[in-house]
Amino acid sequence: MSNEGPLSGLTVLDMSRVMAGPSCTMMLADLGARVIKVERAGRGDDTRQFGPPFLKDEDGNDTSESAYYLSANRGKESLTLNFARPDGQKIVRALAARADILVENYKVGDLAKHGLGYDDLREDHPGLIYCSITGFGQTGPYSNRAGYDFLVQAMGGLMSVTGNPDGAPGGGPLRVGIPISDLLTGLYATVAILAALAHRQKTGEGQFIDISLLDSTVATLFNQALNYLSTGEEPGRIGNAHPNIVPYQAFATADGNLVVAIGNDTQFVRFCEVIGMPEVPLDPRFENNVERVRNRDKLVPLLAEAMARRGSREWLEVLEAAGLPCGPINTLEQVFSHPQVAARDMKIEMAHPLSGTVTLVGSPLKLSASPVAYRLAPPLLGEHTDGILGELGYTAADIEALRKDGIV
Repeated sequence: MSNEGPLSGLTVLDMSRVMAGPSCTMMLADLGARVIKVERAGRGDDTRQFGPPFLKDEDGNDTSESAYYLSANRGKESLTLNFARPDGQKIVRALAARADILVENYKVGDLAKHGLGYDDLREDHPGLIYCSITGFGQTGPYSNRAGYDFLVQAMGGLMSVTGNPDGAPGGGPLRVGIPISDLLTGLYATVAILAALAHRQKTGEGQFIDISLLDSTVATLFNQALNYLSTGEEPGRIGNAHPNIVPYQAFATADGNLVVAIGNDTQFVRFCEVIGMPEVPLDPRFENNVERVRNRDKLVPLLAEAMARRGSREWLEVLEAAGLPCGPINTLEQVFSHPQVAARDMKIEMAHPLSGTVTLVGSPLKLSASPVAYRLAPPLLGEHTDGILGELGYTAADIEALRKDGIV
């Protein structure tokens, strides 16, 4: 078993900010790559100010590190740099010449204005994999617009299928409760980078990767997109119900709520037996999933009435005993105290210079031969500037001069 990670020996120049790019580069770091995070001198990644909450020091006081920033920057080295200046651009080019991968999420053309676009860098480094993450992509009428997660959740159709129907209690479009368009884009970017690495291994050739929040969001509409493309009918919002499977939703119980996910007709028969309604599957309107979807407005009230008769814990016990897919709607406290989450190491602790330790969410990637490694806590702003510049041949006096000049 290797402790270095499958991407050990690779260097990533991370010129991204906020969430989509940093979530991608954190995954590459977990997999063993060295990630050098370039941040604005004096300010850093915007997410450092996205708070409260902030990390607490050992005395319980707020530090400068926001929880938002900590969520996407494990495993990286921080270099502060002003690359709007020629001396800063020189440093970026020197780092890019040593890097295997560059990830950036500036607006289309912004880095090219500083001589740091893909066409500029590949002349000296044809093997460079250059991944550009934007709101709307490098082409098309919206290519010059800035993109934000909330905006793209709306424009990409996700909010049209998320939330309760108009007219229902709490009706109206809702964004997903996490920056899902950013995170999905980070995942797609990671997949594309790994594919580009495989291509380079075969050919020695790097390439440009164009990933956008809008494309990623549209791509992940999946079954809802095909529901529309196959019929021309808008799927609309149906709350916690499933557009193609019934019953597959949340139900109110006598003391709370739980989720039932009945995936086939056999499970449905067993479910109805457990809740005391064995006659329901005999009704032609409910005998198979196709009919249940067509008649959900008649079936769901019957099931809801039965589920309301007992408490959540009691239902979970009898449904689980019958082998039926069900589960509680957990709070985050319940999630991180759950024995299965603990067994999967989804909460980790790392040493941190300001707080002693910092608690982070673990990686879901479980590789048997080359597991992920948590090597560095999310860095302080500019924590590694001197060391990185020293590797490039800058002396302590050179670095001090750059610092006085506002370059680092």
